[in-house]
Amino acid sequence: MRDLLIIVPSRGRPQNIAALHDAWEETSTGAAALLVAADDDDPTLPEYRTVCRDRGIELTVGPRLRMVPTLNAVAIERAPHHFALGFMGDDHRPRTLGWSAHYLAALRTLGTGFVYGNDLLAGERLPTQIAMTSDIVQALGAMVPALVKHLWADNQWWDLGHAIDRIRYLPDVVVEHMHPLAGKVNYDAGYREVNSDTAAQKDREVYAHWYESQRATDVAKLRALIEQAA
Repeated sequence: MRDLLIIVPSRGRPQNIAALHDAWEETSTGAAALLVAADDDDPTLPEYRTVCRDRGIELTVGPRLRMVPTLNAVAIERAPHHFALGFMGDDHRPRTLGWSAHYLAALRTLGTGFVYGNDLLAGERLPTQIAMTSDIVQALGAMVPALVKHLWADNQWWDLGHAIDRIRYLPDVVVEHMHPLAGKVNYDAGYREVNSDTAAQKDREVYAHWYESQRATDVAKLRALIEQAA
């Protein structure tokens, strides 16, 4: 088992997995493993199976839950088996040689915590891709505690990491976000779905409710982890 597992939920974009893996192969030094989570009703599932089989990528297939619930389901299952878990979208591309080793070094220094690199879009402002120690997932029972579908997950990681002072931004470690907002790809059906006014508002409301009613409890759980390790 690799110390760091990067989970990539994806739907309708098997070509993105191939492109992500190309970047991964150019920059990885073997410290991390890649896992793709696909939906069993995805019309492009056969292409996912082919891409992952031909490239030796681990693929897990399950019912369509949407991005964050899928990420949580896989993270909870895999947390006991890895020191750290990470998230990338299928539109992220690691660019810095040894990026995963840099992530792991930061996490080992923190003991319990979060680390993220420079996505060339949000930068330090938000961790659109991230890695965290698995004890966080086990303590919270989720990688993303507020049950949003897609948006506002990165805000939660920012909130929790800064509340416990265990989050590190690595500006020289680039994991590029090939997002329409950066003008690097066109909007497709997936982007339109998750960024619609209705979907965005619903996720915003879920996040706001978590922030007001559950955030303090989740922060206390993470502080307890840190105290136990001291």
